[in-house]
Amino acid sequence: MTRFQREAEVLASLNHPNIAQIYGVEEHASAMELIEGETLAGPLSLETAIHYAKQIAEALEYAHDRGVIHRDLKPANIKVTSEGIVKLLDFGLAKATEDPVEPLNSSNSPTLTLGVTNVGVILGTAAYMSPEQASGKIADRRSDIWSFGAVLYEMLSGKQAFAGESASDILASVLKLEPDWSALPHNVPAWILNLVRRCLTKDRKRRLQAIGEARMVLENAPEEIVTAAPTANRLLLRLGWMSAALLAVVLIVLGFISFRSRPTAERTLRYTIEPPGKGAVHSFAISPDGNYVALAARLYNKPASGSRAARRCVSD
Repeated sequence: MTRFQREAEVLASLNHPNIAQIYGVEEHASAMELIEGETLAGPLSLETAIHYAKQIAEALEYAHDRGVIHRDLKPANIKVTSEGIVKLLDFGLAKATEDPVEPLNSSNSPTLTLGVTNVGVILGTAAYMSPEQASGKIADRRSDIWSFGAVLYEMLSGKQAFAGESASDILASVLKLEPDWSALPHNVPAWILNLVRRCLTKDRKRRLQAIGEARMVLENAPEEIVTAAPTANRLLLRLGWMSAALLAVVLIVLGFISFRSRPTAERTLRYTIEPPGKGAVHSFAISPDGNYVALAARLYNKPASGSRAARRCVSD
């Protein structure tokens, strides 16, 4: 209880807009600020995920700078208010520490103090627990960085980075397997993927060493991605409309060509035209529009008195 009282006082000293305030200890329990909001859940849009991740990183950086690590960072311990403000909850497993050193004997940590007896236990939630926590080793700031990477992965993909049918299966995947990187959306840029990979590196010596590095990456990159992602979406939408319009034009042109090239239906019209006079028509022609007929006929008239000559006339 002395340790609990001491650590509760340390946590109560944390005053950050992204950390739920702890007011103190009442009857062996810590009294925490009530946060109205939704529990963090994915998948989220790229812009929203980056916005929330920056706030989480800022809160962890603030706590780490004051010697406090969370040790149980997960979506269930993160609330989002109606104003879009992220609040980290439940520092119940948090530990006030002064740059802990890795013990030689892993059975010596992490521990819960029961009187004068140290009992080695695993603290945290399996799906978001760092490999060192899963193997019973002491947690440090880099353990929170691992959990941050698991939370960011889930915000982007909507899936847990490490899953299994039981807690032991999940712990085994944390220790041995890699997340399914193909589950991340295709619009996730390379620098975000690289950040998540660096956070979820199993060897903590090769892992991101300070959460402030993640915070700076997220702060410096929005100009590239937060504005680029909507622009890309607008470009895709514009290309879709352009493609649809082009397809419509092509269909209209093809329809017109097909209509023009379709053979005209044959029509048979029958007319009776009497030749002029009593002559015989020896040839005729029809105008292209069918409105006129030209006739060439030989006409025979009664010869004039005393003359046997016949007069031929051509009538059009």
